[in-house]
Formats: sequence, structure tokens, C-alpha cells
Amino acid sequence: MTDTTGTREGSAGNAPGGNPLWGDDWPQVRALWSLDETVLHLNHGSFGGVPAAVREEQDRLRAEAENSPDAWFRRLPARIAAARTELAEVCGAPVEAFSLVLNASAGTTSALASLPLREGSHLLLTDHAYGAAAMAAARFARARGASVRRLEVPLDAPAEQVLRLLEEAVDERTGAVLMDQVSSATARTFPVAGAAAVCRERGVPLLVDGAHAPGMLDGPADCGADFWVGNLHKWACAPRGTAGFAVSAEHRGRVRGPIASWGEEEPYPAAFDQQGTWDATGWLTAPLSAALLEGLGWERVRAHNAALAEYGQAVVCEALGTAPARVADPAPSMRLVPLPPGTAGTFEAARALQYALVERAGCETAVTTWNGRGFLRVSAQVYNRPGEYEVLARGLREVLS
Repeated sequence: MTDTTGTREGSAGNAPGGNPLWGDDWPQVRALWSLDETVLHLNHGSFGGVPAAVREEQDRLRAEAENSPDAWFRRLPARIAAARTELAEVCGAPVEAFSLVLNASAGTTSALASLPLREGSHLLLTDHAYGAAAMAAARFARARGASVRRLEVPLDAPAEQVLRLLEEAVDERTGAVLMDQVSSATARTFPVAGAAAVCRERGVPLLVDGAHAPGMLDGPADCGADFWVGNLHKWACAPRGTAGFAVSAEHRGRVRGPIASWGEEEPYPAAFDQQGTWDATGWLTAPLSAALLEGLGWERVRAHNAALAEYGQAVVCEALGTAPARVADPAPSMRLVPLPPGTAGTFEAARALQYALVERAGCETAVTTWNGRGFLRVSAQVYNRPGEYEVLARGLREVLS
């Protein structure tokens, strides 16, 4: 692995706000995460990063559970209810509409399982849909004698064009629409509030995959969708295994938790609170993660991340001698860098390049593929520094050469 310890700061160049980007607050900000210094964490968008104080609180709660398991599980439903009340506010959802699930895939599974898809109907997804969400759609479509239909949306299609394409695609056979709020492979936002209006007018349920939305966007669940699901472990920095699931009133009587357990007969959302003997400490400590970010200032965090992601994109593009990807409505905290033609054009090739960047350049980052084209997805979180993207740029150029 390349030794990056002496080059992590790099040169700030025209990085926004100088280097470090948080001025005199920088040591305290980075110290919140207590990161491993042997690798550069430039892929917050995949698995997030949990602040040290949250990990410590998780450990304390796990010790409490082990000291008296019976008391722990007896008190757990009330504690989960209190946590989801706080997290509903973070996501912008009414408390009565909001439950907690293990991840976006679990919420997607519950939503699709509740839909009365008829034989011969189809689930409509864009070609930006996350792979696991598309797999879930295919599973439930097969089980109901339905099919999956893909709506092609150009990477540079603005919101108005996306909605026109949706209006043309929704017909009498459309059983439901699944749309990303922020796409994973292509790092763009979608006009989900407009899509909700289109679907409502046609009487078609809309499931919004907001996996990247909590923390990155303000109040993402308040978009008018029938179902919304979002991971809290990404931009809200909660422990992994923590996600929010919001359900509109007309669907709450049918939706069920992904695991049939002792909460099965409870009304929604309490029915989702008891999902067996899994480790619920992530759910209980997620409000602390949100509070730490709120203490930094949500708007300050978002503005910082957007500026740094744009800077990182520019640095890597300059190293490759290429232009930034033409993405309509790019995700605030992520940017796309087009890779040379023929590079990372398949899932397997993208993974191979991603692993090579770890082994040879000491950089954890995301390499994605979409419609046969490979991209580097640049993420930025408040613990990242401008010089880290310069290390990434040099490492990527060396690996590709």
C-alpha cells in the first residue's frame, strides 16, 4: 500500500475555504470520528462513518444488555419508540408515519410486499435504480405474475424532462413506481415530489428509495410519496443497520415488518419495533449521531460537503485530463468523474479498480458502473480534507497507467 501519511494534507489549491476547511474548529471536528489514519476515507456514501462518542454509547448499551438481558428486552420497545420519534423529525416525517428498519432494502421489501400487484401489471423503475432495489422489485413481480419495466433517464436530464418521461411511461398496467431520491451509481437527485404528484394523479403508488437522503437533504421524507425509505448510517452518520421507513396513511393498515415477530398485531409504526433479538443499539444511538451533526450545523455541514465534493471532482478530473460528468441536479455531497472509455464498464471491473485503489493508493472510494460506463464517485464528509483528493487523484492516475 502506498504511504500517504506524509501527503494527506496536500496542497489546498483553490479548495473552498482554504485548508483545513473548518478553520480553527478543524481539530475538534475531525476528532469526532477518530478515524483510522492508515487509509483515506473517501467513500462516506457507501457505509458512512460513526462518530466515536456514538460508538462508545453503543458499547455502553451493549454492556447493559448483557448485564441483564431480560430487563433490556423488557424496556426496549419504549426506548425504540422514543428514538424513532426523534429520528422522524430528522427525516422530516410525521411520527405516526415513521418506523425504523435495518436498512433501505428492508423498507423496500416491506413496501413491495404490501402492494396488491395484479397479474400482467408492471413495476416501473428508472435505469438509475439501485441494484438491490431492482432485485427486490424483480422478486415481487415474479411472485405476482407481474414484470419490471425500466424507464431510461439520461444522466443530464433536468427535473422537467424526468417528469415528462414519467408521465409518458405510467399507464394502466403500472402497478407501482420506484424512484431514487439520490441515485447511488450516478450521484444525481430526482424530482421525487413532482413524481409523487404525477403518480397520485394516476392512482399509482410511489416508493421513494431515499437511501442517501437523510442528512444529505433537509426533511427528505416530506416528499408526498406513498412509501419512503432512507438509510441513517450514511449522511446522518448513525450506526449501520439503522434506517427510516415512512408510510402514508392509506397503506399503514397493510404494511408489515420484514420479520414476523411479537409486534405483528400492533398498529403501525409500533409493529416494526419488535423484530426479534437483533442488536438494537444502533437505533437507540442514532439520535446522538444526528445531535452531533446538528451541533456542527446541518446547513454548514451540507455546504461544506458540497463544496469539497466539487473540489475533489475537479482535482481528479484534472489528473485524468477529462471533464466532469454532465449530471443534472448532482447530489450535494457526491460527484461523478468519468473514467476512460473501457474502464470499469462492468460491476466486476469496477470492484477490481476500487480494490486496487485501496491496495496501491491507500484510498477507499467508490467506483460505479452505469449503462456500461465506469465512473469514480467522489464523496465528501466533514472529516475529509482537500489534500486527500489530491492523493486520490495521483493514486488513480498511477493505477490506471
